[in-house]
Amino acid sequence: MDTLHAKAEWERVGERWFRKTQQYTSVFDDSLDLDNYIVAGAPYAGALESLCIASPAIANGDKLALWPDETKLQAHQPGKASKPSIDVYSLAGQKIRSVAWDKGPIKGLGWSDTETLLVVAADGHVRCYDLQGDFSHFSLGHGADNYGVESCRFYNSGMVALLGNNTLVSVASYTEPRPRLLATPPSGEINAWAIVPPAYTLSRSVEVLLSIESTVYILDAADCEDRLPEFGSLSHISVSPNGRFVTLYAEDGKAHVTSSDLQDLEFVHESDSKTPPQYVEWCGSDAIIAWEDEVHIIGPGDQSASYIYDSTRVHVISEPDGARLITNDFCEFMERVPDATIQAFGAAAESSPASILLDAVGQLELESPKADDYIQLIRPNLTEAVDTCVNAAGRELDTNWQKRLLKAASFGKSVLDIYNSDDFVDMCTTLRVLNAVRFYTVGIPISFEQYHQLTPERLINRLLTRHEYQLALKIASYLKLPSDVIYTHWASSKVRIGTEDDDSVCRLVVERLAGKPGISFEEIARAAHHEGRSRLATELLNHEPRGGKQVPLLLDMEEDELALDKAVESGDTDLILFVLQHLKRKTAPSQFFRIINSRPAATALVESSALQKGDNAMLKDLYYQDDRRVDGANVFIQESLHQSDVRTTVDKLALAGKLLSDAKEAAVEAHAIKEATALLRMQEALERDLTEKFYGLSVNETISKLIQLGASGRAKKIQSEFRVPEKVTWWVRLQALIAKREWNEIEDIAKAKKSPIGWKPFYNLTLQAGNPRLASQFVSKCTGLEADESIRMYEACGMRVKAAEEAVRLKDAESWQRLLELAGRNTQEGREIERLGSTVFK
Repeated sequence: MDTLHAKAEWERVGERWFRKTQQYTSVFDDSLDLDNYIVAGAPYAGALESLCIASPAIANGDKLALWPDETKLQAHQPGKASKPSIDVYSLAGQKIRSVAWDKGPIKGLGWSDTETLLVVAADGHVRCYDLQGDFSHFSLGHGADNYGVESCRFYNSGMVALLGNNTLVSVASYTEPRPRLLATPPSGEINAWAIVPPAYTLSRSVEVLLSIESTVYILDAADCEDRLPEFGSLSHISVSPNGRFVTLYAEDGKAHVTSSDLQDLEFVHESDSKTPPQYVEWCGSDAIIAWEDEVHIIGPGDQSASYIYDSTRVHVISEPDGARLITNDFCEFMERVPDATIQAFGAAAESSPASILLDAVGQLELESPKADDYIQLIRPNLTEAVDTCVNAAGRELDTNWQKRLLKAASFGKSVLDIYNSDDFVDMCTTLRVLNAVRFYTVGIPISFEQYHQLTPERLINRLLTRHEYQLALKIASYLKLPSDVIYTHWASSKVRIGTEDDDSVCRLVVERLAGKPGISFEEIARAAHHEGRSRLATELLNHEPRGGKQVPLLLDMEEDELALDKAVESGDTDLILFVLQHLKRKTAPSQFFRIINSRPAATALVESSALQKGDNAMLKDLYYQDDRRVDGANVFIQESLHQSDVRTTVDKLALAGKLLSDAKEAAVEAHAIKEATALLRMQEALERDLTEKFYGLSVNETISKLIQLGASGRAKKIQSEFRVPEKVTWWVRLQALIAKREWNEIEDIAKAKKSPIGWKPFYNLTLQAGNPRLASQFVSKCTGLEADESIRMYEACGMRVKAAEEAVRLKDAESWQRLLELAGRNTQEGREIERLGSTVFK
């Protein structure tokens, strides 16, 4: 195979080589004339869109969107629908979808990097279409409905719109659109404008280049700066895909290529044309100027090459590594020839190792011994030659040349003793994928560089939007990528467009997806719900094993009780609480409690949550609906304990008592509440009469405080009212007198013959209060003491002589001896103790 054939379409521009590769022929049929359309193309060989009324066209890499150009007369086409529509095509001319349009004149057509079609109406309404025809929408605001939209510029994730009052509105994200005004430009007619995407600016926000009169302004969200270039009035401004360069095309036919900040002029190209071009675009990092029938590719130093199209108008779509030239008859890809390709095909002045290796494999096919001579000639650089041939194969769109270059690489690596074949294997894998999607029935002529920028996963997503499920599955399997997204998308599409009944669709989907890992039936069910097939959605959700996926969709479908059942089945308390909160917000209390009453787990969780949060209102309603009177009364009792005034506390207790009055099993509790209420009322009266605080005291504490205040009569009344036992009353009285240090009254009590609580408490409390003299009076009254306990009691009161008398009385010689030694024989106290025991203990 002669390598000259590979270079037949190459054109030299200065020191660079460019080539055009024809990818598809007979792209559009005779009924569709691109000359009457505005074309918009998606990036990375995306779809083309077109509007059918009288239309302009827009391209997105592998798709075209066409909209009739309303500035041109349209021929009447019998049998064609009169309603306006946007038609989306592949680059091979295959119609993907037609979208009805009803919002009036279109001022902007563009694509996002996710193949979302953006359509901007004159009144500022923006619709974001996917390739299924579904759309979301938002409005630009900021007076767009009053002033109208003049034109738009798009980048991967956002856009900028120019309004009729010369203001600019920026949208940074299509998923969360927040239109905001940029800085106000100077007054005057805007001749041309372009944007620099945020990814390529220092401020990381979009910048706008505006041509007003004879100068160019750079504008962002905060400032508008005049860079004062002396280029005259401009008709076109175009920013390179990498954001580094700008082409400024002046009305005098000169194209000025500068840095994007307008500070460095690279070169000036004289087009020798007084007719304004249709396109000023970029072929990678090289400028392109296109008229209806002529395309100029511009290199440094004002070097250029021209391509003439005799019979049709050409449309140009910029790509990161080239440009697509589209006409009714063909689709071509123009690019700067990669370095690896130049080396492999020998366009340089001297033969490279790669070109010699390519010649060697030709000689090998001819069974010529020169093949070995060529190999020996480049043996020191054979590894480099193999790598170059592998890289060059990836940059070729012609499968014959791919095979030729890979065969040369295979021959070269077979000669090498050591060679890592990973790159070779990866390239073979990549080319199989690329060739499959480039086939005309698919129509995605993506290049090697675009493929790696797009990523295989996003390429598969593009196949899914075209319903190329079989090819997507093969590629996913070949590249060892997950296939669950493919199956889910197929099933979602099936429930959207399937004409079968719900049972048949559900059965088909479940059978096809049985055993497939990672399948999200929730996503499929959501698609069915959006299509109004709620029954099908419910059936599909029964096959979703994850409760967290089932429940949100069931709530969206207003299947609230089923959602609660699924949440309970999952055992996830957070999920159950989520559903319960949704039901609480949505339904009336009576309905809410009716729903949960038949579900014990939900009821228990509502109760637990309310207890944890202290939501007494919820607890009261819950216990009332469930006829749980004791629990309801407990809530009122708990509330009464936290009240600051008596009346509110009494009211709370009264409500608790009312609930318990009809509960036979709670008679004791009802009586206790009745007594507590009576005590509170008495305490209220006491506080009013005695100006002392009684609220919050128990019965015993109330009696004690009254005794301390000297209101013994009132204390006896409370004792009688609440039937306080006599023993308890004596204890309370004793403690109150001790606290008040009423020693005289205690002495009077000591004269009594009998005490219900005995006399030992009197001794202990009096001694602890610091009155041993009075405490000693109770020792003789105490009964049931141990043998020497009375001795120790006197001794604790500091009365050793009295203790000795008790020891003598009890004939306890050991205690007497101990007391004697403690007192000392030579002391008066000791002599008295010795005298007492001398007659008894000899």
